[in-house]
Amino acid sequence: MKIVAYRRVSTQKQGKSGLGLEAQEAAIQEFARTRGARTIGEYTEVESGKSNERPQLAAALHHAKVTGATLVIAKLDRLSRSASFTLTLRDSGVKFVCCDMPEANDLTIGVLAVVAQQEAVNTSNRTRDALREARKRVAVAGQRHKRDEDGHITASRDHIKRLGNPNGAEALRRAAKGNRAAVATVSANADRRARDLAEVVKDIRAGGAGTLEAIANELNSREMMTPRGGRWYPSSVANLLRRLEVC
Repeated sequence: MKIVAYRRVSTQKQGKSGLGLEAQEAAIQEFARTRGARTIGEYTEVESGKSNERPQLAAALHHAKVTGATLVIAKLDRLSRSASFTLTLRDSGVKFVCCDMPEANDLTIGVLAVVAQQEAVNTSNRTRDALREARKRVAVAGQRHKRDEDGHITASRDHIKRLGNPNGAEALRRAAKGNRAAVATVSANADRRARDLAEVVKDIRAGGAGTLEAIANELNSREMMTPRGGRWYPSSVANLLRRLEVC
């Protein structure tokens, strides 16, 4: 587990004396020890909790986002006194944990997602079971029959139960629109990740990395993640650079 540590004190006096910072540092270190976590970044802010201007927090969030690390805060009130600000952080896509209240993280969202996923599975199962039962009823209930001119028995179409979606064509059209929307979402996510990594790539190039392989190696050494959470290769770096040209 990788973590990015964030500490905050309210006054310059506290910042200079270290008052409050030591306790926060101890809490974060204890969290890392019990979880077997590795700290890859540390950020300290001297700012009032009433202010939403947090350059160090923004840097910590960016670091956690591009590396897939978890942001760790000693106490929940170290984030902000504004509920809306804290909820915005929760919805930012960055995992975060507060040492004094570990349940106040993205676990709640995760539980809701699991419930929604299970409900989708249950709905699919119910639909499948209903169709199976309908087919059984058609098979065992018998059908009205009539004889044709040659005396052969035929089934009356009026008594054959229609299964499936009567608006199948429309459903297929909606599915096609859904696929296009999904592709657009994936592309938008990749564009956002490219913008997140723009300064990182600029710094790597400034350091002398001139080939796709060299950039990929440096991104991996800095533990930056691809949009899908994997390792970087020359081909994925090429895709990243193309996106940066148009972002």
